[in-house]
Amino acid sequence: MDFVQSIKTCMGKYATFSGRASRSEYWWFALFQFLLMLVTGMVDETLSGLAALAIALPALAVGARRLHDVGRSGWWQLLMFTGIGYFVLLYWWVQSGTGQANAHGEAPTA
Repeated sequence: MDFVQSIKTCMGKYATFSGRASRSEYWWFALFQFLLMLVTGMVDETLSGLAALAIALPALAVGARRLHDVGRSGWWQLLMFTGIGYFVLLYWWVQSGTGQANAHGEAPTA
């Protein structure tokens, strides 16, 4: 999956928390988030806040789908609020998919 395809997929699945997301889908979208916040932050603080609000739900959704791909529940994203838990999430997000159905019966990504 490339950069543009990842953005289209994640924005198309704006609030879809079921299913799976490949590593490339997740990381290309993470790069898009970073660049969007960098550019809007340089332009205007209000615009940056609006962009953060607009991208929050798709970011949570793709994060949950990425965790499903490694056999974890999307609820594990709550670890971000602990500070140190972000490193645990980062470790899971960089791993390759499990290649087997998870607890919700979702098939692995191709």
